[in-house]
Amino acid sequence: MTDDRPTLHDRKPGDRRVRVERPHSPYFRYTGPGMLTAKAAASLAPAASRGPLERFRRSLFGRRLSNEEEAFERLPKKLALPIFSSDAISSSAYATEEIFRVLVVAGAGALLISVQMALAITVLLAVVSLSYRQVCRAYPSGGGAYIVARENLSPLMGLVAAAALLIDYVMTVAVSTASAVSQAYSVIPALYDIRIEIALAAIALVTIANLRGLREAGLFFASPTYLFIGLAFLVIALGLAKLALGQGPAYVAPEAQLVPLGTEPLGIILILRAFAAGSVALTGVEAIANGVPAFRPPEAKNAGNTMLTMAILLGVLFIGITLVADGFGIRPTEDGGRTVIAMVAASVFGDGSALFYAFQAATALILFLAVNTSFNAFPRLAAILAKDEYMPRQFAFRGDRLAFSWGIVALATVSGLILLAFGGDTHALIPLYSVGVFVCFTLSQVGMVKHWFTVRESGWRWRAVINGLGALLTFVVLCVVASMKFTSGAWLVLLLIPLLIAGFLTINRQYAATHDQIAMRPDQVAPAPHREERVVIPVSGINRAVVQAVNVGRVISKDVRAVLVSDDHAHAEETRAAWERQIPHVPLVVVESPYRALTGPLLAYLEVLDRSWPADREPPITFVVVPEYVPSHWWERLLYNQSTAELRRALLGRPDTIVTNVPYRREQPESFRRLQEHEIARDDPATGGAPGPKDRRGPQPPAAV
Repeated sequence: MTDDRPTLHDRKPGDRRVRVERPHSPYFRYTGPGMLTAKAAASLAPAASRGPLERFRRSLFGRRLSNEEEAFERLPKKLALPIFSSDAISSSAYATEEIFRVLVVAGAGALLISVQMALAITVLLAVVSLSYRQVCRAYPSGGGAYIVARENLSPLMGLVAAAALLIDYVMTVAVSTASAVSQAYSVIPALYDIRIEIALAAIALVTIANLRGLREAGLFFASPTYLFIGLAFLVIALGLAKLALGQGPAYVAPEAQLVPLGTEPLGIILILRAFAAGSVALTGVEAIANGVPAFRPPEAKNAGNTMLTMAILLGVLFIGITLVADGFGIRPTEDGGRTVIAMVAASVFGDGSALFYAFQAATALILFLAVNTSFNAFPRLAAILAKDEYMPRQFAFRGDRLAFSWGIVALATVSGLILLAFGGDTHALIPLYSVGVFVCFTLSQVGMVKHWFTVRESGWRWRAVINGLGALLTFVVLCVVASMKFTSGAWLVLLLIPLLIAGFLTINRQYAATHDQIAMRPDQVAPAPHREERVVIPVSGINRAVVQAVNVGRVISKDVRAVLVSDDHAHAEETRAAWERQIPHVPLVVVESPYRALTGPLLAYLEVLDRSWPADREPPITFVVVPEYVPSHWWERLLYNQSTAELRRALLGRPDTIVTNVPYRREQPESFRRLQEHEIARDDPATGGAPGPKDRRGPQPPAAV
C-alpha cells in the first residue's frame, strides 16, 4: 500500500514528514465525521468584512461573540442590580409626586396622609418582592409570570400575563424617559420645547448600549444608578436632620405655578386614587424573575438576593423622599414646572447649589437608564414567546453580541411612537402605567400557590402562605388601579391585552398549520426525484451574466429556453439574430409587449407553458433562472436589478415554480469567463467547437427581464 500524501524530507537521510492539508481550517473546526464548527472567519464573508458598513457596525456594536462566550456575559450582582432594578429604584423619583397630585385636591391637610400611603405601598412592595423571590427559586430558567401562569394555571392565563407584561415594559420606557426629561427641564426650562427630541435621543442611546451586549450595558448603567442611590440617601439624611432641628420652612418653587389646593372632602375614593397613583413604585419589580438566566451561577440565589436588595433600597428611598417632601410642605407644580423631587433637593441642598445640580443630573440619568430594565426584560420575554411560537421566530434569535436584537429594536420603536403620540407628558402616560404589572403580579402569585401545593417540597406551606397573601393583596390593588384609572386611560390597556392575546393565538395557529403542511412522518423515507424539470431564463440581451445563467440552467435540465420581453421590435430582432449565432443550442422566445409591461407577459408565458403540458402527465417543476449583475460598490446597486426584485415578488408562491438567482460579478477571473465561452461553443457545430464571436458591445449589466 502506497502513501500518496505529500512528504517533506528533513536534513538527515531517511527522515520524512507528512504534510497534512486542512483546507477547512481557516473557517471551520473539525469535530467529527460530517461535523464542522464554524469559526469567526466563517461567520462573515471576507468581502463584507472589508466594507465600510461592516467597519462602522463593528465600531458601534463591537466584535461578534460566540456562544461559548455567553458565560463571560453573565452578570455579577453588582452589575445586575442597576440593569434589572433601575426601573424600580427610579420610580422613587416620581411616585411621591403622583400621590401628592391626587391628595392636593383635598387641600393641604390631605397631604399629611402621604407618608401613611407610602408605608402602605412599601408593605405591598415587601410582600410582592418576597413572592417573586419564590418565583426565582422555582423557575430559574426565567420567564416570570408568563411561565408560572402557563405551567400552573393554563396557557391562556400565561398569554394574559405575557401581554400585560409586554405592555408594561413599553410603558416603562415611555414613562421613565418622559420623567427624566422633566427632571432636565426642571433645571433648564428651555429644554421643555425640545423634550421629544431629547427623549428619542435617549432611547436611541440605550438601544445601542443594549445591542452591544448585556455585560457592556451593565458597565454603562452602573455608575449613574449608584450615584443616584448615594445622593438620594444624602438628601433623605440631611432633610430629616433639618426637620429634626426645626430648619424645615415651606419651600415654594421659584417662577412655578403650584397646583391649586382643592376643597374636596378626603374620602375613600380619593384615598384609593392616591394609592393607585403611588403604586407605580412597584413597576419593574418582576424584571429580575424574568432574567434569572442572565445572572452568574448560582443563578436563582443571586437573583433572589438582588431582588431583596432592590426591595430594601426602593422602600427606604420611597418613604424617605415622601417624609422629607411632606415635612417641607412641598406640593406639585403645574406641567412644565419643577418636579417634587427637584424641590426636595432644592430645600435640602439649597437652590442652585452644586449638590442640587448633581442630584438633578443623577435623577435624570437614572430615569433615562431606568428604561434599561425593560430593554432586558422585554426581549427575553419576547424570545420565550417566540420559542413557544406565539411571536415571530425572529424574536428568539440572538444578535452578534448575544443580545435579542429584534426585541430590543421593537421595544425602542414602539415606545418612541408612544412618546410622540402623548407629547412626552409624564402625567398623560401614568394612567396607562402599572395596570398590566398588577395583572402579572396576581397571576404569578396564584400560579405559585398551585405550584407549592403540587410539589409539596420542604417548607411549601409557608411559601404558599407568602404567595397566597401576595395574590390577595395584588388582586385588590389591581381592582383599585383599574377602576380608579379606567376613565383616565387604563381602559386602553385593558383593551390592548385581549388584542395582543388574539395576535399571539393567530401566530401560533399559523405556525401549527404550516408545521402540519410541511411535516414528514418519522417512518417516511424521502423518495428520489420523479418529476420533470424545465428552465426558463428571462433575458434582456446577450452578455456574460446571461451566459452564466444559461450554463446554470443547462445543469438543472435539458429543457432550457430563454425569454426576451421587449417593447422594441428592432431590438428584439437584433437580439434574436445574435442569439441564434452565439447561443444556438438554447432556444430564444421573443414576447413583444406593446403595453410596455415586463413581469405580466412573462407570467402569462409561464401560464401558457403549464396549460400546454399533457394532461395525463404530472406537471413539471419550472425553474426561473434569473441573471443578476452584482456591481462592485453598494451605491451602484441602486442602478441595477430593479426588475429582478419585481420578478421575484411576482413569482413568490407560484405553484411548481422555483426562482434561482445567478449573480455575476465584474471581478470574476478571466479564466472563468473563457470557460463560460467555451462551454457555450462546445456543442455548436457552426464554430467547430471553437469559442463563438464575442458581443461587440462588451459586457453589459443586464436587466432581469
